[in-house]
Amino acid sequence: MNLQPILLVEDNEDDAFFMQQAVRDADIVNPLVHVEDGQQAIDYLAGNGRFADRGMHPLPMVVFLDLKLPFKSGHQVLEWIRAQPQFEKLIVIVLTSSNEPVDLNRSYQLGANSFVVKPPTAEQLLELAEAFKLWWLRQNHVA
Repeated sequence: MNLQPILLVEDNEDDAFFMQQAVRDADIVNPLVHVEDGQQAIDYLAGNGRFADRGMHPLPMVVFLDLKLPFKSGHQVLEWIRAQPQFEKLIVIVLTSSNEPVDLNRSYQLGANSFVVKPPTAEQLLELAEAFKLWWLRQNHVA
Protein backbone atom coordinates (compact mmCIF):
# COMPACT_ATOMS: atom_id res chain seq x y z
CA MET A 1 0.00 0.00 0.00
CA ASN A 2 1.41 3.36 -1.05
CA LEU A 3 0.43 6.01 1.49
CA GLN A 4 0.49 9.72 0.77
CA PRO A 5 2.99 11.57 2.94
CA ILE A 6 2.42 14.29 5.48
CA LEU A 7 4.48 17.39 4.68
CA LEU A 8 5.99 19.09 7.74
CA VAL A 9 7.16 22.64 7.04
CA GLU A 10 9.24 23.53 10.08
CA ASP A 11 12.51 25.45 10.41
CA ASN A 12 13.17 24.60 14.07
CA GLU A 13 15.20 21.40 14.22
CA ASP A 14 13.98 20.50 17.72
CA ASP A 15 10.32 21.07 16.86
CA ALA A 16 10.71 18.92 13.74
CA PHE A 17 12.39 16.15 15.75
CA PHE A 18 9.65 16.13 18.40
CA MET A 19 6.92 16.14 15.73
CA GLN A 20 8.56 13.20 13.96
CA GLN A 21 8.74 11.37 17.30
CA ALA A 22 5.07 12.13 18.09
CA VAL A 23 3.93 10.90 14.66
CA ARG A 24 5.92 7.70 15.14
CA ASP A 25 4.64 7.19 18.71
CA ALA A 26 1.03 7.74 17.57
CA ASP A 27 1.51 4.90 15.06
CA ILE A 28 0.78 7.12 12.08
CA VAL A 29 1.95 5.06 9.12
CA ASN A 30 1.98 7.84 6.53
CA PRO A 31 5.56 8.95 5.87
CA LEU A 32 6.47 12.34 7.30
CA VAL A 33 8.43 14.51 4.86
CA HIS A 34 10.23 17.48 6.41
CA VAL A 35 11.24 20.70 4.65
CA GLU A 36 12.90 23.56 6.49
CA ASP A 37 11.62 26.76 4.91
CA GLY A 38 8.73 28.28 3.00
CA GLN A 39 10.46 28.21 -0.38
CA GLN A 40 11.27 24.50 0.00
CA ALA A 41 7.59 23.88 0.79
CA ILE A 42 6.52 25.61 -2.42
CA ASP A 43 9.22 23.79 -4.40
CA TYR A 44 8.12 20.44 -2.96
CA LEU A 45 4.45 21.04 -3.76
CA ALA A 46 5.23 22.41 -7.24
CA GLY A 47 7.64 19.57 -8.01
CA ASN A 48 10.49 21.98 -8.67
CA GLY A 49 14.21 21.20 -8.68
CA ARG A 50 15.20 18.32 -6.42
CA PHE A 51 11.50 17.56 -5.80
CA ALA A 52 10.68 16.97 -9.49
CA ASP A 53 10.49 13.17 -9.20
CA ARG A 54 6.95 12.51 -7.94
CA GLY A 55 7.86 8.87 -7.35
CA MET A 56 10.37 9.97 -4.74
CA HIS A 57 8.48 13.10 -3.65
CA PRO A 58 4.74 12.35 -3.89
CA LEU A 59 2.14 14.99 -3.19
CA PRO A 60 1.13 15.09 0.46
CA MET A 61 -2.33 14.45 1.85
CA VAL A 62 -1.78 17.01 4.65
CA VAL A 63 0.59 19.91 5.27
CA PHE A 64 1.67 20.91 8.79
CA LEU A 65 2.74 24.51 8.27
CA ASP A 66 4.69 26.70 10.66
CA LEU A 67 4.21 30.45 10.21
CA LYS A 68 7.61 31.87 11.12
CA LEU A 69 9.78 30.48 8.31
CA PRO A 70 12.84 31.68 6.39
CA PHE A 71 12.54 32.87 2.76
CA LYS A 72 8.73 32.63 2.57
CA SER A 73 6.49 32.90 5.61
CA GLY A 74 3.86 30.31 6.38
CA HIS A 75 1.20 32.81 5.36
CA GLN A 76 2.92 33.31 1.98
CA VAL A 77 3.08 29.53 1.51
CA LEU A 78 -0.59 29.17 2.43
CA GLU A 79 -1.54 31.96 0.03
CA TRP A 80 0.47 30.23 -2.74
CA ILE A 81 -1.16 26.86 -2.00
CA ARG A 82 -4.68 28.26 -2.20
CA ALA A 83 -3.86 30.06 -5.47
CA GLN A 84 -3.11 26.68 -7.10
CA PRO A 85 -6.33 25.02 -8.35
CA GLN A 86 -4.88 21.53 -7.83
CA PHE A 87 -4.42 22.27 -4.11
CA GLU A 88 -7.80 23.80 -3.31
CA LYS A 89 -8.72 20.74 -1.21
CA LEU A 90 -5.28 20.06 0.26
CA ILE A 91 -5.56 19.95 4.05
CA VAL A 92 -3.33 22.61 5.60
CA ILE A 93 -2.93 22.65 9.36
CA VAL A 94 -1.10 25.68 10.69
CA LEU A 95 1.11 24.43 13.53
CA THR A 96 2.78 27.41 15.13
CA SER A 97 4.10 28.82 18.39
CA SER A 98 2.12 32.01 17.76
CA ASN A 99 -1.12 32.48 19.62
CA GLU A 100 -1.62 35.96 18.20
CA PRO A 101 -5.19 36.64 17.01
CA VAL A 102 -3.81 38.38 13.89
CA ASP A 103 -1.99 35.16 12.87
CA LEU A 104 -5.06 33.04 13.61
CA ASN A 105 -7.38 35.30 11.61
CA ARG A 106 -4.98 35.65 8.68
CA SER A 107 -4.44 31.88 8.52
CA TYR A 108 -8.16 31.19 8.25
CA GLN A 109 -8.65 34.07 5.78
CA LEU A 110 -6.00 32.46 3.56
CA GLY A 111 -7.69 29.05 3.70
CA ALA A 112 -6.14 27.08 6.56
CA ASN A 113 -8.19 24.07 7.58
CA SER A 114 -7.02 24.26 11.19
CA PHE A 115 -4.86 26.45 13.43
CA VAL A 116 -3.00 24.77 16.29
CA VAL A 117 -0.59 26.32 18.77
CA LYS A 118 2.38 24.01 19.31
CA PRO A 119 2.02 22.18 22.60
CA PRO A 120 4.74 22.88 25.17
CA THR A 121 5.47 19.24 26.12
CA ALA A 122 6.26 16.03 24.28
CA GLU A 123 3.27 14.36 25.96
CA GLN A 124 0.90 17.04 24.70
CA LEU A 125 2.43 16.82 21.23
CA LEU A 126 1.75 13.08 21.27
CA GLU A 127 -1.86 13.81 22.24
CA LEU A 128 -2.05 16.21 19.29
CA ALA A 129 -0.65 13.56 16.92
CA GLU A 130 -3.15 11.00 18.22
CA ALA A 131 -6.03 13.46 17.78
CA PHE A 132 -4.76 14.26 14.27
CA LYS A 133 -4.70 10.56 13.45
CA LEU A 134 -8.23 10.03 14.73
CA TRP A 135 -9.79 13.04 13.03
CA TRP A 136 -7.85 13.79 9.84
CA LEU A 137 -6.74 10.25 8.94
CA ARG A 138 -9.70 8.16 10.15
CA GLN A 139 -12.85 10.27 10.51
CA ASN A 140 -12.45 13.07 7.99
CA HIS A 141 -13.60 12.49 4.40
CA VAL A 142 -12.09 14.41 1.50
CA ALA A 143 -13.36 14.76 -2.04
